[in-house]
Amino acid sequence: MVSAERSSRLAVEARCVRLIAKAADAASLAPAIERRTLLRGDGEVLIELKAAAVNPSDVKAATGLMAYAVFPRTPGRDYAGVVIDGPSDMIGREVFGSSGDLGIRRDGTHATHLVVETDAAVDKPATISWEEAAGIGVPFVTAMEGFRRAGTPKAGEAVLVMGVNGKVGQAAVQIATWQGARVIGVVRKAEPYEGHATAAVDVIDASAHDVAARVRELTDGRGADIVFNTVGDPYFQAAHKSLALRGRQILIAAVHRIVQFDILEFYRGQHTYVGIDTLALSSVATGDVLRELAPGFAGGHLKPFAINPAAIYPLEDAKRAYVSVAGSARDRVILRPA
Repeated sequence: MVSAERSSRLAVEARCVRLIAKAADAASLAPAIERRTLLRGDGEVLIELKAAAVNPSDVKAATGLMAYAVFPRTPGRDYAGVVIDGPSDMIGREVFGSSGDLGIRRDGTHATHLVVETDAAVDKPATISWEEAAGIGVPFVTAMEGFRRAGTPKAGEAVLVMGVNGKVGQAAVQIATWQGARVIGVVRKAEPYEGHATAAVDVIDASAHDVAARVRELTDGRGADIVFNTVGDPYFQAAHKSLALRGRQILIAAVHRIVQFDILEFYRGQHTYVGIDTLALSSVATGDVLRELAPGFAGGHLKPFAINPAAIYPLEDAKRAYVSVAGSARDRVILRPA
């Protein structure tokens, strides 16, 4: 059934964070607040934003680490807000979303309003706050897309998460335990798992243990069916040696681009490596991933990241928010337009 479009369209004067040109580093960023008139097109909705997250990719794009990022632009990939113009059945709906192109190749979410494709806007679970909903986007989409590509974890499978206390790592743990898998996490120094899970999570301190040997011990010699490597090359060999027969390694990041690779172990182990880049996902494709996750949040199996009030900034303090993220803040950093 096709929703009826309004005959007249609402134009709003939005306040938007604007990056005029790339900066040498986060400290050199000079975001400005500009007023811009927004008007939706066919197949789009106009959203009054209540909250938007700041991701590491937002800062990387602002500092020239993504050659395809356009300038000037409004940054921001993740959001939550209320639809104020669009198909009649969408008006007033509380929605959230994310994107690979918003804020990078087109104007994004660090603003008071946003125009996005109708199918990109996902209904926000009623139990989740605006800030929590805005914080779901990139980490959960990255984790879910990894599992969609590598194969959703099954009950009885072992999932090893490298960098388990990072936001993508925590999202991967939540999704894997929701699906009934057994999860083992890796940290670089002694610390417990900090996130939510629906089952116990074993944690390996990489500074004190041989990760692959410990994984074998914990799995009765079998190894991990899935390794979600959120760090990249520093854990590449340990991840490789931790894989079970026909195991899959998911890779989303790299510190150094080149690694040694044992082809014999790879094909004898019948392994699969999956590379995930959510920047390649459109707003609509990202919306599809979030819809798959929505029942988990609605049912309490998945939980949004807790938001520290000290990590919430007004648009006018966007630079401080970006610098905080560039400094590897563990908090989910949020911009609140109002």
